[in-house]
Amino acid sequence: MRFYATGLVLICNIVRHYGTPHSVPFASIALKAMAALHCGAVLCYVLFMFQDNDISRTELSANTASSSSRNNNNPRFLCVCLNPVIQKTLVFKTIEPGEVNRTGNWRIDVAGKGIIPTRILTQLGEKAVHLTQLGGPTCEWFLAMCAEDNIAIEWVESGALIRFCTTLIEESTGRATELVEESLPVAPSTSDALVERFASLVDAQTAVLLSGTVATGIAPGTMARFARLAADAGASLYLDIKKQDLLECLKFHPVCAKPNLEELAQTLGISYEEVRDEKPARALVAETGRRFFEEYGTYLVVTRGARPTLYWDGRMLCEEPVQSVQVKNPIGSGDAFGAGIARILERGGSIYEAVKEGTRLGALNAAQLKPGTILS
Repeated sequence: MRFYATGLVLICNIVRHYGTPHSVPFASIALKAMAALHCGAVLCYVLFMFQDNDISRTELSANTASSSSRNNNNPRFLCVCLNPVIQKTLVFKTIEPGEVNRTGNWRIDVAGKGIIPTRILTQLGEKAVHLTQLGGPTCEWFLAMCAEDNIAIEWVESGALIRFCTTLIEESTGRATELVEESLPVAPSTSDALVERFASLVDAQTAVLLSGTVATGIAPGTMARFARLAADAGASLYLDIKKQDLLECLKFHPVCAKPNLEELAQTLGISYEEVRDEKPARALVAETGRRFFEEYGTYLVVTRGARPTLYWDGRMLCEEPVQSVQVKNPIGSGDAFGAGIARILERGGSIYEAVKEGTRLGALNAAQLKPGTILS
């Protein structure tokens, strides 16, 4: 600012000495220089305030709803989930509780909250790799199914059997019932091995997606360690996690956090029953979304199953209706949604475009029997 004041004094002396711009061209040049100096000072002040106050995508992004720094024509995604699953899907006309129910319409796939966005992004032509832990006799089978789906995977040995989850689809009612196995404990060395492998991969990536719960035995704070490494490497961070993992990762300024409404309530220590109705749900997302954006520069996007998605765009609460589709299997639609958000934001799109693309991919996934795919 002292430089700015000195420049103004010098230019004013020139103008007084040589006359008005109409009489001497040099004075006119001086006035133009004074205007340029003024503009430069304003720009320097804005940059100083941005650096000094750590705005980080808050006020500026509120006006643009996108970051030009993420306008990447060649994004590379690292999708991390530490709770792998082999998914079995069984389809029945009707299910009779307490009776033997038989079906010849079933399938087995690799799935889970890390596999699914990796598969979706790959199907969209993006470069994506999945990082996880694996163990037990079904490990080779898991890897073979990944190869069949062209899923690039990095993994560390955990000694834990891969869990199975089962989806029961009842065509007469349209209901999908999910039977979820909790993971078996991983070896004590697994967490450090995963962080080491992550560190070897992240420098080659432009974006990191952290998804899902962690397996039993994974050390607390492991997701935050990933987030710190991603931030240090300059990779954009996207979160589809909940509770303490989500809260601990916010300080690394993720681009977007995408819990569903129940997960958001759990993260904030609120009963889901208190916020599942429309008015309290909107109030919760607006209040939390404003706080996330102002404090961390993070978009909050909250899915609600068949009800419209709620999100904070940096200025106000917005909503996006779910696309109508003939649902075959809803499992994985939220993960497909998250893949769409990350892809569009990484390519320089706005949060509005990103939510629309996530909605489109979620609907495409629900129209398939295979969980976590947009291809028929």
